[in-house]
Amino acid sequence: MSRNLEQLRNIGIMAHIDAGKTTVSERILYYSGKIYKMGEVHQGTAVMDFMEEEQQRGITITSASTKCPWKGYVINLIDTPGHVDFTAEVERSLRVLDGAVAVFDASEGVQAQSETVWRQGRKYGLPCMFFLNKMDKVGADFEMTLTSIRDRLLANPVCIQMPMGAESNFEGLIDLITMKAVFYEPDVLGAKFREEAIPEEYLKLAERYRHATIEAAAEFDEALMDAYVHDEPVEPAAIMAALRKGTLAGKVNPVFVGSALRYIGVQRLMDGITALLPSPLDRPVIMAHKPDSEEEIPVTCDPNKPLAAIAFKIISDKHGDLYFLRIYQGTLKSGSRVLNSTRSRKENVTRIFEMHANNRNILNSTSAGDIVAVVGLRDTLTGDTICDTKHPLVLPSMSFPQTVIHMSIEPRSASERMKLADALTVLRREDPTFETRYDEETGQLLIGGMGELHLEILQHKLTRDMGIDVRVGKPRVAYKEAITEIVEAEGKFVRQTGGRGQYGHVVIRIEPQLDSEGQFQAENVFENAIIGGSVPKEYIPPVGRGVMQGLSSGSLAGYPLVGAKVTLLDGSFHTVDSSELAFEQAGILAAQEAARKAGPILLEPVMKVQVVVPEANYGTVQSNLISRRGTITDSHVHGNMRVIDARVPLAEMFGYSGEIRGATAGRGTFSMEPLCYEKVPAQICEKILVSCY
Repeated sequence: MSRNLEQLRNIGIMAHIDAGKTTVSERILYYSGKIYKMGEVHQGTAVMDFMEEEQQRGITITSASTKCPWKGYVINLIDTPGHVDFTAEVERSLRVLDGAVAVFDASEGVQAQSETVWRQGRKYGLPCMFFLNKMDKVGADFEMTLTSIRDRLLANPVCIQMPMGAESNFEGLIDLITMKAVFYEPDVLGAKFREEAIPEEYLKLAERYRHATIEAAAEFDEALMDAYVHDEPVEPAAIMAALRKGTLAGKVNPVFVGSALRYIGVQRLMDGITALLPSPLDRPVIMAHKPDSEEEIPVTCDPNKPLAAIAFKIISDKHGDLYFLRIYQGTLKSGSRVLNSTRSRKENVTRIFEMHANNRNILNSTSAGDIVAVVGLRDTLTGDTICDTKHPLVLPSMSFPQTVIHMSIEPRSASERMKLADALTVLRREDPTFETRYDEETGQLLIGGMGELHLEILQHKLTRDMGIDVRVGKPRVAYKEAITEIVEAEGKFVRQTGGRGQYGHVVIRIEPQLDSEGQFQAENVFENAIIGGSVPKEYIPPVGRGVMQGLSSGSLAGYPLVGAKVTLLDGSFHTVDSSELAFEQAGILAAQEAARKAGPILLEPVMKVQVVVPEANYGTVQSNLISRRGTITDSHVHGNMRVIDARVPLAEMFGYSGEIRGATAGRGTFSMEPLCYEKVPAQICEKILVSCY
């Protein structure tokens, strides 16, 4: 395959669950010649859904990577999950890509998870194009989908194509750039198509859409604007060149249409990917920094410069952990000695692989712009920077949402206890949104994740893939604690047992830290405000560590305290007895005392819930949500269904899937995602605290 960087595209397919991402990916692989038989999600044969769990459930759980050729270009393709419980897979994939294709179900428009993945893409400034899939589905509505994209995503959809018909009458598409009607032949899996003149009944509408497309493109090209203003003929190449400028600037989102299941429109989508989305050379220069320094270092897509790469995914394997890297700069060869600058550890890269889902192709080397997998690394974690040992730098890392749900877990036999500990360590390395902690009060080992499905999948990994028989408790909400007042407190740690003792003394101020929307921030902050040396500078970091440890267990019910800013104001030391340990303990005592005095409150995760039910069941479902302490934020009719948007505490949503199926005779569906943490009402808080003691 070509190594011309201008002809390389690193793109991801993202969407709400069931919008057709994996089906689109399968078609891309088939038409590019990467596979010779298309798999189907509903049959459990999709190449990109290679895990047994994915094939059984018909959903994507882990992002899969592959590389395929298309008309002289090379496309590095990552198919991402649509379910919100696996949002970390989307997050880390989008972090290392250059562009994205957002897939929409044309009968549903923008859905809950569509908004989430769109925000994730915007966070990393990814140029994005839209594919309006399932135009053949009952309820498919091209205009409605465009309107929902404008209103809910605040995007700028510019039509490259429009459909001919919809639902069972969907017969093909119109290319608005060349003004040709395109008809596909399903008998040969869409591999053949014919271009004809636009049918009379679609001509006026096509001209109107094309006029809007040229108007949008003209903003990015003066010559095109001049031709547009003077009503002169415009070359298709000029329109595409201008649209590419707008797409790379993030101001235009080209729209393609089709039905991946019926083999319509995917080849044109691939043409759009290569024509409109950026190569690695088109992306802005990344600013890295030197380890332990604020000095910035520009990272450019140049294979001849020192190596700079980021590890964005880890898969545990019996033959050795597989680390996925995005190479931003330089060249990496098999057998190389590299530096993990995030952890100041030198590592070995023994082998490099080009991945095709779960299949590997050995490479001798790889260079800037590529996405590969390597083995040999040992201490690297997700988000770590891999670089040249002689030119250390640290790339911007990635952040992941906090867990919202916990459950207890224990092995069924004492002999499996060590096996379970090792297995949980493996899962933590693979999944940055999975956490484990030991509850000292109950003596239980707790695992945490992004939702019930997330933890269920992880439990199946333990039992089926790793062969460990475990018992799990019922899911529990991951509450947090916060403070509401500004107070000062001191912590003094003094021990004298003969000989050298221990002495540490600090005075701190603690205050709540809110974001622009009035929500408690997820992180705690420690600052040193001592002037004059009442606490020697070598003891300041231990105080900070102690403070963070003291806040980790809160003061009400042992839940972590968040959104606090702690300032070290004063203290004292002993020339002989003071030590790092003493000041760390003093920090713990001060933080715990301050948390007790600062008006502590309990916070609970609140979910953004979208429920789709038949209109006849609207009243029942609405009342049920309100009875669960939910707040209805929006409600609208979509066809013969009612779409309800609500905010509901996570604690009230356990078991909801079975309840809504029963209330709607199986026709109702819902999706939810973490929204924020809010104060628990006093009555509920009292019950929670009683259950903790």
